[in-house]
Amino acid sequence: MSNPPPPPPSEAGGAPPLDAGGVPQAGDARLAEIATGKVFTSDLSVNEFLLVGEVGFEPLSMVVGSSMYHVGIQIGKWKQSMELDVLTQAMYNGRSAAMSRMVSEAAKVGADGVVGMRLDLVMYEGGQDVLEFMAVGTAVRSRTNPGAYRAPNGQPFTSDLSGQDFFTLVRAGHLPVSFVFGTCVYHVAHQGMMQSMRQMGQNVEMPQYTQAVYDARELAMGRMQYEVERDGANGAVGVRLEVNNHVWGEHAIEFVSMGTAVRPIEVTAPATPPTLVLPLIDR
Repeated sequence: MSNPPPPPPSEAGGAPPLDAGGVPQAGDARLAEIATGKVFTSDLSVNEFLLVGEVGFEPLSMVVGSSMYHVGIQIGKWKQSMELDVLTQAMYNGRSAAMSRMVSEAAKVGADGVVGMRLDLVMYEGGQDVLEFMAVGTAVRSRTNPGAYRAPNGQPFTSDLSGQDFFTLVRAGHLPVSFVFGTCVYHVAHQGMMQSMRQMGQNVEMPQYTQAVYDARELAMGRMQYEVERDGANGAVGVRLEVNNHVWGEHAIEFVSMGTAVRPIEVTAPATPPTLVLPLIDR
């Protein structure tokens, strides 16, 4: 790809104690208890819980990854559309660190993957340049062949598909590989006063804005596609494209492209699909 993503994150000094996998030491006891099989936790709905079980997987633990990240300063040129590399790097690194720690928690409980994942961005009052990136999902494991359905790199797979979509995907002969995303923070050039006056009251395309938005979206989508190829998947499903302003003002925009990378695979699952039962009494 011509536009690969920024390099992977590096841990900053002064963070709370983390083990080699990036999991806070305070969470080790909780994960160790879950790994014994005494209890499970899940943020799946009842329907999702049942459908995940129908394709031969069981929930193990709700897993979380978090990264408090300080976002640096970068100012775009007034009349020039350009990517804001410092901000792009911050958004990429913060999300990657949170996801990595979530996967570490899943690995500690012996999971094959994480389903129903969501990636949230939290802003705290009084610190607009400090953001919390948080990845949350449910770690699951195959009942019949644990360990066989991990990602090609040997780590638990990640997916933001719902339990219903995960059921349908597995039934169709595919399995998630990884949650993939690409991001680009882009400064859209301001329009000159004379040009604004000439357009006043008219229906007319604004070509510099159109071009800037096109360029930023292509960068984000290209970086997501790069991750699909990097992770050994043959495609991505559930792809969506989001636009965020965050705290940088109306001319600094983040474009995020995200989805679940998948690959074809044979999964051992119960042969009988769920059935619909109707009452015999006509009301």
